[in-house]
Amino acid sequence: MATVFSALWHLLATWMDLQGILVFLCALVIVKYLKDFPHRDLPPGPFPLPIVGNLFSIGLKDPVGGFKKLVETYGDVSFVDLGGVQCILLSGYKGFKEAFVEQADLFADRPNYPLNDKLCKGLGIISSSGSIWKHQRRFALSTLKYFGVGKKTLEHSIQQESQWLCDALQTERGLPFNPHYVLTNAVANIICTLVFGHRFDYNDHHFQDMLKCSDDVFQLPMTVWGRLYNQWPTLMQYLPGGHQSAFANLARVKEFIKQEVERHREDRNPSSPRDYIDCYLDEIEMCTDPFAGFTEENLLYCVVDLFGAGTETTANSLRWAVLFMANHPSVQEKVHLEIDRVIGPSRQPSMDDRADMPYTYAVVHEIQRCGSIVPFTPPRVASKDTTVAGRQVPKGLMVLPMLKPILYDVSEYNCPEEFNPAHFLDEDGKFMKRDNFIPFGIGKRACPGEQLARMELFLFFSSLMQRFRFQAPDGLPLRTEGVVGITSGPKPFNICAEAR
Repeated sequence: MATVFSALWHLLATWMDLQGILVFLCALVIVKYLKDFPHRDLPPGPFPLPIVGNLFSIGLKDPVGGFKKLVETYGDVSFVDLGGVQCILLSGYKGFKEAFVEQADLFADRPNYPLNDKLCKGLGIISSSGSIWKHQRRFALSTLKYFGVGKKTLEHSIQQESQWLCDALQTERGLPFNPHYVLTNAVANIICTLVFGHRFDYNDHHFQDMLKCSDDVFQLPMTVWGRLYNQWPTLMQYLPGGHQSAFANLARVKEFIKQEVERHREDRNPSSPRDYIDCYLDEIEMCTDPFAGFTEENLLYCVVDLFGAGTETTANSLRWAVLFMANHPSVQEKVHLEIDRVIGPSRQPSMDDRADMPYTYAVVHEIQRCGSIVPFTPPRVASKDTTVAGRQVPKGLMVLPMLKPILYDVSEYNCPEEFNPAHFLDEDGKFMKRDNFIPFGIGKRACPGEQLARMELFLFFSSLMQRFRFQAPDGLPLRTEGVVGITSGPKPFNICAEAR
């Protein structure tokens, strides 16, 4: 009997110990929750739950749509808890202008968060801050300009690549095919010409592998795996998942770039640089400022940024372009008529044609607006307490700028949910510029490749439309749902490119 009582007492004591541990853990969660609870002076936002914050309000399946609803409910400046990462969700053209133009110096830096630290280490052009960012951005802009961005020399390169792209589509013989990588190839080769000094054949397997790896890395932050890593970085380091494959792919991309750097080191002539890598190697040798960040490691991260950002945004714009043309044959026909009238069937489109092609130029803008290629710009952080649109923005709190509601503003566009080039045309059919059309961001940290992207979009799109008519394989409208990521591209689709 004594043995039975002893066993029962042991079980009771064990249960009480477990209960005590659970109570203690719950108390810790509650204390942390109350400690992190949003201050009443912060902007309005949904009520955050312990641990998960507002992740259920945002949703995992369509986070862009979830954030857009938050903007519609709580206004252009709102507070959001991303499961342990608290931030200010900023939208609206006036808010963007006040924060990133009028208070540009206060909002120049990037915040620190686990995934960003893991992927970038505070290096590169996109994710760096302070002195490193200023020097790297200034160097990138001057170097890209030196090698032809905004000039006729680069225009000729884009025209030549457009020819190769059209020849590649011609081999499809009007049959259904997935245009994803052939469009990516063309855009990526322009970046490769500037950065590596040469292009790659569309059938180069190493090049294709690099494109796929870069795409995986670039999209990680907006995936479920990326968000889980930001919430539990220590735990996620040891768990399998999409984040681990992205980390491995980043290593492969860096190795690909490192091999290019080694080839440049062997045969470069400092007095005659051929590309961005040559210029950067020269700068490493000449720069005496230890805070400028000109190191071989940073070179790799800068090239990753140039390649990823410079390829994905424009390639996704072209994917949306052929999809929208297939879904809107009347718009496509008007573009064909304008191209036939201004350019004709044989001469290649040039940037000089843009002024005489207001409808085509409006279509390019509407593709960017309706596709909302970059729903969010990279996050910022205020260097001191300030206000935006009358709302408090504390020092050090992440600011997440959302572009999509600006491009879908019902007060600016009479039918924002519809694809309608008339959004950029006046009553006389002339192109109409809109101040709130800022797909490349605004202020000091606006996309440094904006001028290049604008040239690529017009020339690639005009060349494609000059040579092809795009149709859905079964005659039914193609789906227009976007893929969740840092950039927003259409879900995979097949299309027919019929020669004109």
